[in-house]
Amino acid sequence: MASAKILVVDDDQHIRTLIHRFLSKHSYQVESAEDGKGAMAVFEQFNPDLVILDVNLPDATGYNLCQEMQSRTGVFVLMLTSRADEADKIRGFSQGADDYLTKPFSLGELEVRVQAVLKRKRPITEAEHKCLTFNGLAIDPVSREVSINQEQILLTALEFDLLHFLASHPGRVWRRAELIQKVWDYEYVGDQRVVDVHIGQIRKKIEIDTSQPALIQTVRGVGYKFEAPDLAQEE
Repeated sequence: MASAKILVVDDDQHIRTLIHRFLSKHSYQVESAEDGKGAMAVFEQFNPDLVILDVNLPDATGYNLCQEMQSRTGVFVLMLTSRADEADKIRGFSQGADDYLTKPFSLGELEVRVQAVLKRKRPITEAEHKCLTFNGLAIDPVSREVSINQEQILLTALEFDLLHFLASHPGRVWRRAELIQKVWDYEYVGDQRVVDVHIGQIRKKIEIDTSQPALIQTVRGVGYKFEAPDLAQEE
């Protein structure tokens, strides 16, 4: 099985080289870039599975690059920054980031984060191949596409994973910590409000009225559940 491809984008040559060498020693295929323009050029040719992306670049912001890259493929993005402010992290997640690592960091922690994100690319079982349909909403785990009344809805990689997980267990209530463990696939140590951010982004794309969501419902004091408008049909 081919090793995962990782693109490292950071304007600090020391950090960029350090990460590049470290990941290469762990058998990943690694490319790197020092700015936004170079990053997009490499991204188009390399087609990475994961991008380790610095927020502050000379010619672009990591937030904008994250959105641009994820609009083209379902790439995973790990934001890398010196900003420790919680608001910056929330913004990063709202822009589609799958994880967020604050400088300074240890290479050991970086490796754990990388492995956790890439685990979400695990092989799909036969049961997981089945398309879930709820009236006009269709969720296809093979093509990783979501549509409403046959009109495609664009979701980030993490948004898709979260929606598919909830829809796979209609009616069941999940706590935020459980969703982080199941979807993020490791014990996330940050603010659990990141779940709220992603749920909010998904609702904007699939709910008719976000003030009164019908599909992804909030269970006060507990968490969230997917409420099927009708019995799910499997294709």
